[in-house]
Amino acid sequence: MAKPRFVLLQARNPGDPAREAEHIAFAARMGVAPETLTPVDILTTPLVPATLDGADGVLVGGAGQYSVLDDLPAIAEFCDFLADTASSGVPMFASCFGFQALVLGLGGEVICAEDRAEVGTYMLKTTASASEDPVFGALPDAFSAQLGHKDQASVLPSCLEHLASSDKTVYQAFRVRGQPTWATQFHPELTWRENQDRFRRYMPEYGKLFGEAAAQAQLDAHFPSPDANLLLARFFAHCFAGETP
Repeated sequence: MAKPRFVLLQARNPGDPAREAEHIAFAARMGVAPETLTPVDILTTPLVPATLDGADGVLVGGAGQYSVLDDLPAIAEFCDFLADTASSGVPMFASCFGFQALVLGLGGEVICAEDRAEVGTYMLKTTASASEDPVFGALPDAFSAQLGHKDQASVLPSCLEHLASSDKTVYQAFRVRGQPTWATQFHPELTWRENQDRFRRYMPEYGKLFGEAAAQAQLDAHFPSPDANLLLARFFAHCFAGETP
């Protein structure tokens, strides 16, 4: 049987080292070879149905300097494309920027909430619905995860099943009801060390957002997130291997 192939949708500027690091991280957490993921830059590539030709699944990563609230035609197109993909039956897992884009594309609301920004490692809680979910069902009631966001969903569309929350962010994960589509505000593709590396890359921005001393303290406070880091492997096993690890 041929190995499943994936499209990885990204919104990152040329030269951003997180572009390749994200590619490698998604592949590593799913347990697949990096060459089975084809990166697509949503900022320069028109998103049409043919974008997914040859792909068995879709992954959506972060966005570096971009927000789903930016008034850019490419981002509006991206939100609509994800909503259409979510109803197509193609397995999809989206993190952070992709999570927010799905919320908007499916009719929800996203706000900028700098006072509730989460950058680093945080504790999250599962909802009652998570226990019955094939991907989230093995998570403990409380688990650690890697985060890096200041935008967050404020209204979740009714077609989404709420799966996790944190003290600062009510909506941390969801599944599209009846579809093999999951999304997380957090980053299950990143280990704590990888999230530290990303934090360092954006330290000037975080220094402005939190203050330099607080940003350094957050950098130093990262810790492992083993349960969250298994979610992509569970997604792969459930959708492409007919099992849940």
